[in-house]
Amino acid sequence: MEERISDEFKSFLDSGIYRLDGSKVVFVDPVRLLNDSYSRFRISPSSYYSRSFQSTDRRRVVEEVNVPSISKKKRKRKKTPRDLNEREKSAEKRHQQEARSLLLKAHRAFLEAAELQTFLPKLVKCVEFSRGGETEEKNFIELGSCWQAPLYEIGLCFPKSNEGEDSWLANHVGRTVVPLFNNLISHETNDEVEAEFNNSQYILPGRSCFYMSDLRQIRNLIPAKSDQGFNLIVIDPPWENGSARQKAAYPTLPNRYFLYLPVKELAHAEGALVALWMTNREKLHMFVEKDLFPAWGVTNVTLCYWLKVKPDGSLIGELDLFHHRPYEYLLLGYINMENIDSECMPAVNLEDARVIISIPGVHSRKPALGKLLWDHIPGNKPVKCIELFARELMAGWTSWGNEPLHFQDSRYFVEKDKKDGLR
Repeated sequence: MEERISDEFKSFLDSGIYRLDGSKVVFVDPVRLLNDSYSRFRISPSSYYSRSFQSTDRRRVVEEVNVPSISKKKRKRKKTPRDLNEREKSAEKRHQQEARSLLLKAHRAFLEAAELQTFLPKLVKCVEFSRGGETEEKNFIELGSCWQAPLYEIGLCFPKSNEGEDSWLANHVGRTVVPLFNNLISHETNDEVEAEFNNSQYILPGRSCFYMSDLRQIRNLIPAKSDQGFNLIVIDPPWENGSARQKAAYPTLPNRYFLYLPVKELAHAEGALVALWMTNREKLHMFVEKDLFPAWGVTNVTLCYWLKVKPDGSLIGELDLFHHRPYEYLLLGYINMENIDSECMPAVNLEDARVIISIPGVHSRKPALGKLLWDHIPGNKPVKCIELFARELMAGWTSWGNEPLHFQDSRYFVEKDKKDGLR
């Protein structure tokens, strides 16, 4: 007898968002969220969920959530309060008073969603189909900083609107070559565009736009008129942190550099929602609260959490371990809120989803936020959205950073007509 599934789970299979009953908690599948931007291709789940996780006995996970405890081994490694400096004490207090209880409750609700837990391992155990031979991944940060950067060009291969031809060449109308760096590259077609650069192929979602440059060029994105600005601005800054340095994952910037981001100038005159990703460091909390948000003009701030779990449902790390906690912060606030039309005022209630739960991808890759925040974005639809320090593209969005094509490499995709193991 076939097991019945709930309407919420059916919705999750289509949308990638599972809203837990009676709580302000959502579980998201980042692959499904991103695949909304594609029609002919799909992101390969096995390439997205490439991080390796240690397996944990599920019964022990549930017991630890219901009766939280810290093992003796962990307790020995954890610093005692007298070893903490003032900022660390403040961070520990914030964790204990604001985050811990909320996240434990959210994780417990997540584990009690039986149909979701049964499906969870299938998200990462998928067959991977490689498109062509393996090539070395391009380091766009290095390429953009060398003297040849103005000479680099990317070829855009636009698809035909009619179908019926089988060959790749027959299904493309031509190839347009444009400068890759310090140049706004966009296309208005609803279908994906395949691009070529330096013997590598990239998949660009429909109606996407990107500008690859360093921080010195970002002001070129400021719209000519304030009523042409962006309604949603997502920012994932390369904060200074030891983990990024150790892994050499990406170059970081001092906090003061972010004060010069023209966030207020990018915002729509009639209101914009700002979503800022932030790590757990107390120094960052103080900087954002006292300096950064005032400089950007961000008000009405709401604190949300991104809780990271393994495919077996357990947290990726010890919740009470001082360093490397299994969650990050997402701060939401508004610019030009006084100009938001009264009909849009219900959108500023940001209390619907305080905790976002997902299985993380590679280091620092965040889940897409557009669909989650859609009802909170001010302005008339369709709204304009931009991501700063982006490393991937989304349909209908503008993406800026020094490597926005990082996850657009064809190695991360499979063709739609090939089974991806998700259904």
